[in-house]
Amino acid sequence: MASVTSQPSRPGSGFRISKRVLPYVLSLPALLVCIGILVPFFTAVVNSFQRYRLSQPWARKFNWGENYLTFFTDPAFWNTVKVSLTYAVLTVVIELLLGLGIALLLRKRSALNNFISIMLLLPLMTAPALAALMWKLMTNPGFGILSYLASLIGLHDFRWASSPSTALLTVVLVDIWVYTPFIMILLLAGLRSLPTQPFEAASLDGVPHSFVFFRITLPMLTPYILTATLFRLLDSIQQFDIIYAMTQGGPGDTLTVFQVEAYLNFFQATNVGRSAALMIILWAITYLLSNIFIKNWLRLRERARGEA
Repeated sequence: MASVTSQPSRPGSGFRISKRVLPYVLSLPALLVCIGILVPFFTAVVNSFQRYRLSQPWARKFNWGENYLTFFTDPAFWNTVKVSLTYAVLTVVIELLLGLGIALLLRKRSALNNFISIMLLLPLMTAPALAALMWKLMTNPGFGILSYLASLIGLHDFRWASSPSTALLTVVLVDIWVYTPFIMILLLAGLRSLPTQPFEAASLDGVPHSFVFFRITLPMLTPYILTATLFRLLDSIQQFDIIYAMTQGGPGDTLTVFQVEAYLNFFQATNVGRSAALMIILWAITYLLSNIFIKNWLRLRERARGEA
């Protein structure tokens, strides 16, 4: 069976792929992407079961899960779990509330609202590491504009990211500034795509705005909220750019989230095995969270189809 045939009717037109082979050719990019994902993943899995240090490559050998077992009695690991989950929950909850509020304000289609929504997307176009460096300059206790504004309201010598008590607050503010527009634009698209009939009927019946929001708008918007929450939660729990650019995981171990802890273990302690084990645990957490959100999203979709 010839998979490639010539095209004599049009000289210079080259070769034409047969219809039977075309699906396999089109699937090649997906296959390459899959290989590019699976090879590093399984390499990390193998390394996570080894006692492997870059400084001692001759001592590399399998330890059959010792890297994982030591985490159960390691206070540094549990601090990493606590900091990562705290950071993820704080950023996602605050960004979700702000994004929903802004989307509700910009729900009506108008030239002004469209212009404002475009301008609010500007932080999202900034690389997170650059945004963190910009905020690091603005929060500098010596010359930062935000430190100066804080002194005007009585907060003198506010340490921002250099103090263990305020470091988490500072990086959360940066994350909110960068990623709230992402949730806002998703929820705004969801709000503008909702059917108008229920709202028109509620307006004619004189239904209170609070009832309309909690009983009509919010249930219909829930799939969009779950989608935005899932994307941001998975991104927040894997955050590296903002935290490392602002504090390198400090002061002390205040902000040693999974990605930062794995980076420090790999490049400073040269402990490849422990770093890989941390990444596999992070993958397991993100896999579990994504499954929970996807199952809820599918359940809501099936319920919506049943009601329709």
